[in-house]
Amino acid sequence: MSEYMTLDVVQRAVEGSAAAFRCVTELQPAGGPGDKVFPPTYEGGQYAVEDRWVAGQKVPCVLLDSVQSQANRLELALLEAHRSGRVQLPLVVTRFDQEGLIRRFTVSSLEAPHRVADALLRDSLLDGVIFRRSDKGRILDVADTRHATGLFGLCPTALLFGLWDSTGPRGGMGAKFQRALVSEIVGYDAVAGVKTSSRIDPAEILRNAAVLYERKTASDTAPAWTTDTSPGAKKLGKDGKPSEANHGNVTPGLADGGFTISRAVQTTVISLAALRRLRFPLNGAASSESAVDVAARTVLAALGLAAATLAQADGDLRSRCQLFPQHAPLWTVLDRPGESPEQFELDAGGAIDLLNAAIAAAKAARLPWEGEIALTPAPELVELVRRSQELAATSGLEAN
Repeated sequence: MSEYMTLDVVQRAVEGSAAAFRCVTELQPAGGPGDKVFPPTYEGGQYAVEDRWVAGQKVPCVLLDSVQSQANRLELALLEAHRSGRVQLPLVVTRFDQEGLIRRFTVSSLEAPHRVADALLRDSLLDGVIFRRSDKGRILDVADTRHATGLFGLCPTALLFGLWDSTGPRGGMGAKFQRALVSEIVGYDAVAGVKTSSRIDPAEILRNAAVLYERKTASDTAPAWTTDTSPGAKKLGKDGKPSEANHGNVTPGLADGGFTISRAVQTTVISLAALRRLRFPLNGAASSESAVDVAARTVLAALGLAAATLAQADGDLRSRCQLFPQHAPLWTVLDRPGESPEQFELDAGGAIDLLNAAIAAAKAARLPWEGEIALTPAPELVELVRRSQELAATSGLEAN
């Protein structure tokens, strides 16, 4: 019978010779075995399909959730735990709540694509100073694997999920940290299916009822189209049929879509080898203390365990792709080759308790642990966002 994951277990693994924590969980569609799932699509509407070797045989597989997507989900799980007060994490936040914006929103270092090095944070102000020129922002300028203390206190998840400060003052030579946590979900024995499309129009507008033309001048009291056939009028869309304005029926059709699978497998690995490359000297010292390094690495491992455990509760990846675990997740400690590895259980409550205990130990070791740092977007950034929102509202264009 497996034991329960504790802080002592994590500390021993971090301090010892263990290579990684690994969690392999088998999942099935929420609709049951054989129900169709819809993977993400990539350029050209393509699915990520490939053959993988399983027990000496090639098995057709489809990617259901990528490493990048999983990282985003895990970070959002941590953000939700922070917002609910279950754990207090360092967080850099910029708030777009200025007058004139059509949509107001916030972006944090747990949501930004490039984490604390993201351009939205870079181009915001901390106490009237551009963030990257403030004392907090300059931490990124000197961060590397041998001097990770400042970044640990400012944005520890960057040390876990990876970071490349490619848009900072050092350009391509900016701070770079590899991913120490990798997770993905793959569907096995994947068989491609088809999807249907149709629509019944309650108004029963026929395809030949009229030819629609683009309205030359936007109006608050009329649709974006007209039946006016004045000289120079341009047909709406391809041929001016009512369907170009989403009116009328859509003829039932078939297209490639979705897969059936024998099972889905989520594999999550937290590399302790990667975490051991990080060093945490205190007060600008040239070298670090072993006990401090262990305390910081233990927090990062606990962050990974908590993020993965919290995110497992939400298997709803996208429309028509909700997965459910077929067994309680178990974490394996990969330590001594050739020996049966130890396995440990961990639930959401235990993961939060473990993380909080690790944070308390790190603070006792005098490691920095910032609170929430509130930024204000620079006026130029606010104006750029305002113009983009207005353009999108009037033209229907999407951000790119």
